[in-house]
Amino acid sequence: MQGWAGIILAAGRGSRMNSRIPKALHPVCGQPMLRYPVRLLNGLGISKIVVVVSPDNRSAIRELLGDAVTYALQRRPRGTGDAVARAMPLLDDDCSQVLVLNCDMPLVSLNSLQALTQRHHHRENRMTLLTATGLPPGDLGRVVRDEGGQVDGIVEARDLPDDIDALDGFPGGLPGGFNAEVNVGVYCFQRPWLAKRLPMLASPRANGELYLTALAGYGERPFDPIEAIPVHDPSEAFGINDRVQLAIAENVLRERLRVYWMNAGVTITDPASVFIDVGVSIGQDTTILPNTMLLGATTVGEDCQIGPNSVIQDSALGDRCRVTASMLEGADVGPGVRIGPFSHLRPGASLGEDVYIGNYVEVKNSRLEPGAVSGHFSYLGDATIGRRVNVGAGTITCNYDGTDKHPTTVGDDAFIGSDTLLVAPVTVGEGAATGAGAVVTKDVPQGRIVVGVPARILEPKTTVSDERT
Repeated sequence: MQGWAGIILAAGRGSRMNSRIPKALHPVCGQPMLRYPVRLLNGLGISKIVVVVSPDNRSAIRELLGDAVTYALQRRPRGTGDAVARAMPLLDDDCSQVLVLNCDMPLVSLNSLQALTQRHHHRENRMTLLTATGLPPGDLGRVVRDEGGQVDGIVEARDLPDDIDALDGFPGGLPGGFNAEVNVGVYCFQRPWLAKRLPMLASPRANGELYLTALAGYGERPFDPIEAIPVHDPSEAFGINDRVQLAIAENVLRERLRVYWMNAGVTITDPASVFIDVGVSIGQDTTILPNTMLLGATTVGEDCQIGPNSVIQDSALGDRCRVTASMLEGADVGPGVRIGPFSHLRPGASLGEDVYIGNYVEVKNSRLEPGAVSGHFSYLGDATIGRRVNVGAGTITCNYDGTDKHPTTVGDDAFIGSDTLLVAPVTVGEGAATGAGAVVTKDVPQGRIVVGVPARILEPKTTVSDERT
């Protein structure tokens, strides 16, 4: 894709979203809408990307994308033609082809863009656009073709007469309903041709906007070939202008993701009840049970069983894990770990191989070494739990003194009795034990037993023979 640049139109107000959040930043399957066209351009190998922003959303978009793209400012909402004109001076000198995308079309596929750019290049078209049929046209522009089937223009929905079949000047009128060929909102241009034609849009429409789509009618046949390429999946033409359309687009994309993972070797027993974000990765032969959500940057290993009724966000799970009716946030889980039901791993939780977390256990910013067990009703915060440690039911690490958080350390092979309170900062040595109900306020030496409130070291009983000795 040498000689190509991408322009993303993201300056629209999105007033129909009725939101303080810029439309381009509303999430779809866990990713801000604007991430999708950027990812597509990166997937094509286009490194020069110009994002057209407005004064209202410039800061928020720059915070999202940083220096990975270049920014063009459209100070007033004067339409797509004006937006592209703002971006043109920022293109590199060696740029000969331009790919323009709207920011609000997350369903456009990489395959469609590859077909579009290849056709544009090989046919040496001046302008090539994606179109679709088979869906309600709504507010999408209608593609007009001449008697020979060549693209003769695009009529925006707001410019259509009430009776579009009676529209003069177009052979056979413009078809309505599902037969309409609509503009998807993705265009390729030869840069010199685009630079020459953009000034021709100097006369705005009645609403004050300059339509980029008007260029489809500015070609001089046969010297300026303009071509429309239909997409295979009409849902790719679906744009987002309000929250109802946002929900529809998300539903379509989630179904694509479920189908993708099932084809990749993942079992999803009830697809309609499973939500998988676009940034998730799942290993082969893993089973996802009903009412489960895999969100954010979650990775799940092979041969796992997740669910039912589980939420896993921004977490990493190794192979052979089982998570039942539990919630994980920002957790790092090793292979062979069992969690739940009804447990909660909060950010910073790290579980080693074959750890068992039973029901109603909360783990926060803590490391449980391989083989550790916490079976029931416990809170482990800011703690390091050693290998093969048994944490009894009702154990609490008292890590917060009202001002600061403090650490708890439990050595390998220790035994923590039921209802133990570990008042941090405190250390329980290797092989040590606490009695049921102990309140541990001082370090416990290796191999010793503490009991009571406050906990004290339990001295071994002496016998008559011991005293004689």
